[in-house]
Amino acid sequence: MADKIVVEGAPRATRGKNEARRLRQAGKLPAVLYGGKGEAITLAVNTKQVSAILRSETGHNTLFQVDLGGKHEPAILKDWLVDPVTGNLLHVDLLRVAMDVRMKVKVPVHTFGEPSGVKVEGGVFEVVTREVEIECLPADIPTEFKVDVSGLALNAQLRAADLPIDKNKWKLLTEPERVLAHVVTLKVEEEKPVEAVAAETATPAEPEVIKKGKKEVEGEEGAEEEAKPKAAEKTEKGEKKK
Repeated sequence: MADKIVVEGAPRATRGKNEARRLRQAGKLPAVLYGGKGEAITLAVNTKQVSAILRSETGHNTLFQVDLGGKHEPAILKDWLVDPVTGNLLHVDLLRVAMDVRMKVKVPVHTFGEPSGVKVEGGVFEVVTREVEIECLPADIPTEFKVDVSGLALNAQLRAADLPIDKNKWKLLTEPERVLAHVVTLKVEEEKPVEAVAAETATPAEPEVIKKGKKEVEGEEGAEEEAKPKAAEKTEKGEKKK
């Protein structure tokens, strides 16, 4: 039962990196408890107990009791910070829960079975969305939604509306038409003929060379034409001097 899961918490007066480091060395974790009708409280909680909750089947949707010196407050893990190098928890946010007030939670979707579109028709099964959002009372938060996809044919889709939603307990907030998974055709690129590939890769070097060569020839011819009048001038000047 959820009410048997207890996380020990103690108020902490000081903050800062040094205080957080000291707490972690003592097996404690900096935390904040907020939400509901109460004020936000800075706490030090038991690291092992919080880690066990995150590793459990219900994960971050686990409903537990925060023990504040004998006074228990129901809560769930709202957010957490993990060291990217060591993987150790650095900080957690705890959200107060009112047992008679509906709340929004995200629930993982897990599929099982081999789709017929993969087994028979050679398609590829792809998961598009791994969780959906619902609204329910804290005591009715599901661990997961499990769906048998063995009947999923080629080009067929599993949508949020197809989930086994008990409307007496849960209200689906995710768009009903949201695609969660589908079976698609494996895309294979068609090989182009060798001639087409050669034509695409060939560079238009020849026309440029021809054009360039023509300019060079024209330039040489122009230089010769310009040189002829000058040579004629020199000849005429020579004759005049004589």
